[in-house]
Amino acid sequence: MNVTVVGAGIAGVACARALVSAGVTVRVLERATPGGRMWAEPHGGRPVDMGAGYFTVSDDRFAAVVERWRAAGLAREWTDTFAIHSPAGWSTTTGPMRWAAPGGLTSLVVDLANGLDVLSWHEVSRVEPGPLVDGEPADAVVLAMPGPEAVRVLSPKLVETLAVARSQEWLPSVVATYEFAERNWDFQGGAFVNDHPVLTTLFDDGSRRGDGAPVLVAHSTAEAADRFTTNAVAASRELETAVRELLNLPEGPESSDAWRWDFARPATPGDRPFHFGPERVGLAGDAWGTPKVETAWLSGTTLAEAILKS
Repeated sequence: MNVTVVGAGIAGVACARALVSAGVTVRVLERATPGGRMWAEPHGGRPVDMGAGYFTVSDDRFAAVVERWRAAGLAREWTDTFAIHSPAGWSTTTGPMRWAAPGGLTSLVVDLANGLDVLSWHEVSRVEPGPLVDGEPADAVVLAMPGPEAVRVLSPKLVETLAVARSQEWLPSVVATYEFAERNWDFQGGAFVNDHPVLTTLFDDGSRRGDGAPVLVAHSTAEAADRFTTNAVAASRELETAVRELLNLPEGPESSDAWRWDFARPATPGDRPFHFGPERVGLAGDAWGTPKVETAWLSGTTLAEAILKS
């Protein structure tokens, strides 16, 4: 059996890893570099997570992977307490332990991809019945990406898979990072920002990374992101104003950066872990369940198990 996986985020890499472990020949095609929405951007000489903010652990199989990352120094327990800002003011909430990565979440995907046949900077144009990926045959194909991105490459002849991909609705977000001269905010860790026209979450990246750097990362609402479809710089300025007002910061940042995710998160959680049908083209990712890093890993892993049984 040979399988082609398109997309080297954690879902695609987890799927490829599970298949290779079972003796399947797998090639992974990635239009950029491994990481997906676990991407960490170098900023000020240190990595800053510009996609997912953290991850949690509940599944035993994923816990085993996380324990290996922890033992290798790639992942660390961060916090189980987040601040909450609402129109009524500030409070806190306690929940599951949030995990972070000292080298950025991308480092975890890169570790999982170690030893796999990954071709970076390779843009796939067409997936057709067969299945074929740009004319190359495979026994099965995995599209580890948001549904709207899968639609771009799927042939109209792949009726079932195309319909499933089209059924997914995704929301955009702008993520901005701000490096300050010093720490002038009171909250530690992360903050959920409720009922705000611009912000959804804030992260104290020095706390998250464990180095105490005076860096904040802000995630926008989908509505704010919709106003800045091509101008992330303007979006960064609007988020900066909102952050400074929210935290009552006396001075602005010394530097900033921003990235717009067209497909940041699914609008509605999926009701199954993956899609794989008679067309032998699978769909995997964090849309297949509650949008989490763990969900994406489980989606790719369980899709691999379904392919092995087919």
